[in-house]
Amino acid sequence: MPGKRKARIACLRAALFPLAAYLRGAPELAREAVVVHEGPSARIVAASRLARRAGVRPGLTVAQARNIESGLVSRTRDPEREHTAQEVLLEIADAFSPRVEDGGEGMVYLDLAGISPASAGNGEHSLGQSIMQDMDAAGLPGRVGIAGSKLAARAAAALPRSPNVVAPRGEARFLAPLPLKSLFEDGSRDPDSAQDGDDFGVLHTLKLWGLRTVGDLAGLPAAEVHSRLGERGTALHSAARGFDPEPLTPRPPPPTFRESQTFEWPIDNLEPFLFVARGAVSRLADRLDARGMGCKRLELSLKVEPEGLHELAIELPAPTREARTLLSLIRLHLEDEPPRAPITSMQLLAHPDVPRQAQLSLLGPAALSPDRLAAVTARLLALLGPNRVGSPRTRNGHLPERFHLADYDPPPPPRIRLEPRPGRGMLAVRTLRPPVEVEVLTTESEETDRVAPCPTPRQINPLPTDERHVRIEGAVRTAAGPWEIEEGWWREAPAMRDYWDVELRSGAVCRIYRDRTSERWFADGVYD
Repeated sequence: MPGKRKARIACLRAALFPLAAYLRGAPELAREAVVVHEGPSARIVAASRLARRAGVRPGLTVAQARNIESGLVSRTRDPEREHTAQEVLLEIADAFSPRVEDGGEGMVYLDLAGISPASAGNGEHSLGQSIMQDMDAAGLPGRVGIAGSKLAARAAAALPRSPNVVAPRGEARFLAPLPLKSLFEDGSRDPDSAQDGDDFGVLHTLKLWGLRTVGDLAGLPAAEVHSRLGERGTALHSAARGFDPEPLTPRPPPPTFRESQTFEWPIDNLEPFLFVARGAVSRLADRLDARGMGCKRLELSLKVEPEGLHELAIELPAPTREARTLLSLIRLHLEDEPPRAPITSMQLLAHPDVPRQAQLSLLGPAALSPDRLAAVTARLLALLGPNRVGSPRTRNGHLPERFHLADYDPPPPPRIRLEPRPGRGMLAVRTLRPPVEVEVLTTESEETDRVAPCPTPRQINPLPTDERHVRIEGAVRTAAGPWEIEEGWWREAPAMRDYWDVELRSGAVCRIYRDRTSERWFADGVYD
């Protein structure tokens, strides 16, 4: 049909998924020879690069592998970690497309149709690189394949030098040189090892016919394949020719939890409303708790007289299911944005997410409770507003005051308490934010080889308009500098400063600078 949108599908495959899922929670083992095993015979299902270099291979028992590598670290396959890792893969895919299918065990499909090439940088290859970068950052390195069908995308994701992009309508040509096992979901298995199952039985039959590649199968007459292998053979033959009838089946969106209530009479005061809302919030928290979920976003919709609507959206820094916390956040937001008319009904909509879990310590110090930390952070956000709560982080640049706020995510407490190290007597600077403007009397530098002579401070006086308690004044005994800093020369108002460390006759040591653009002086630090 003219104008019909071409299907483009990406496949994400996490490499050595059982092992990668385990190492996400145990990064200290990343440099060890590690294997993951399962079953009563402790068969190895995945081995790290160091283990494979030593000769350890999947299918061996742990006892056999230890005879090869004595320093082997073996861990039992953990379904919970794999489930969490699969959810992480789905979340990565959700960031690139609204239509995502769970392919199971380290595999995810996403629909790229309709995504602008501009959003992918220089095209689908750049988009694949961005996805792989996110996978690496999440501790789940893997490969990405992009094609017009799920089958071709899955086969492309199994190849090295990822990401691999199959040209539109080039699926048959791409699949032709690949081995026959690429036509199956679990193409990593050897068809000769198949015991039960129609798929691997058919694959074994094709090998007995002398077929080795997908192109060999595609070259056979369709009627002959159907007469010998039935419907399954016909489907495989069609897939070998580049036709994949299996559509992408997006997973349903995460469920939301809703509580609604119509009041017997309009409520025009906050306290009566909170008294009624407490029951709805408690029921919502109980439902979340029954699913093992927490509330990550809470939407409050209030109908007001006569036909108005008052809506609030409360973003929580971490999922929580504490009813008291949710009710407190509703109070704070309604105090900040009260409805302009009496309320006749309300609706609460909770967007769930998995709550954070904290590993308890038997001997070490207690860790912060994720629920309580999320509750405190959410209350601070409600009180102070967005972009006012977090942990300061340095930002790339040259100016001393550069920083940005990141989400507060404290590291786990140390396993043992260590004695504090003795100090080295180094100076510490107390920064002044914002910097204090001062009057500086200077002596011109005697240097003649400078294009713009830099004045040397000799006296610092406070400005009469300065109402702050910090007073920096006095004659300069020693001045060290200047240290020139320039940043943002491409902007309309670049920063060009000359920094000095000065010692006053009173003994105080300060850091001052001259703004070369405005010719004003500021004190921005005092040394202890």
